[in-house]
Amino acid sequence: MDTGNPMTGAPRPGPARTSLEPIYRKRASRHWSDRLRRLLEPPAPLVMNPAEPKSFPLGRWNLYIGGAGRVVDGYVNLDLFAMPGVDVAADAERLPFPDGLFERVECDAVLEHVRDPERVMREIERVLSPGGYAHLVTPFCHPFHEYPRDYRRFTPDGLKLMAGGMEVVAEGWRTGPTATLLVFVIEYVKLWFPWRAWRAVSHGVLGWALFPFRYLDLLLLRSAKAGRIGNHCYLWLRKRRSYPSTAL
Repeated sequence: MDTGNPMTGAPRPGPARTSLEPIYRKRASRHWSDRLRRLLEPPAPLVMNPAEPKSFPLGRWNLYIGGAGRVVDGYVNLDLFAMPGVDVAADAERLPFPDGLFERVECDAVLEHVRDPERVMREIERVLSPGGYAHLVTPFCHPFHEYPRDYRRFTPDGLKLMAGGMEVVAEGWRTGPTATLLVFVIEYVKLWFPWRAWRAVSHGVLGWALFPFRYLDLLLLRSAKAGRIGNHCYLWLRKRRSYPSTAL
């Protein structure tokens, strides 16, 4: 199916809005209260693995799945909701693009939120051009989080089972054991407070107090055992330019 220039929008309306959309809009809001909240928000309790490859090339057309609320320069930004910054509102299980259009597809912390990750993977493989790259990031040891639903967790081996005809070119852990520990400590403490305002305060206080420990992962991620309680893993896949013949 030829949809023409994919930057012009979706061929059909996005799905019904849920309570997730206001969260995305607050991230980009310029209202003074939202700007103050973002200013007071503590740093993330994690550091990205500096050994994760980042040099795989971008092409003329590149797809970012699940980028609402993010700046994704150089990509067609696809998410469930039609909102500022989103180029195409659509379901990742039914990508509204022709075969082989994109030279790179980013799927960052999305597969845990879809009903059928295998179908999403086949759609990614379909829209990738031969020789193109897919970059997957998924949680392993991470708290429950609904965006808008949270269905599962993954290991690198689990991701490889869904690679289909794509070949693995790199794998590893994006965020490590310390990130796992810190996010669970913060979420555990919040469980003790019955009121939302108190949970917000505890999140801020603990976030600012604990974030310096995140840098321990710069050491731990060098260990082969880091994945035993790793936080998020990654996989880089490449679509083969040709497939082996199955003829007898």
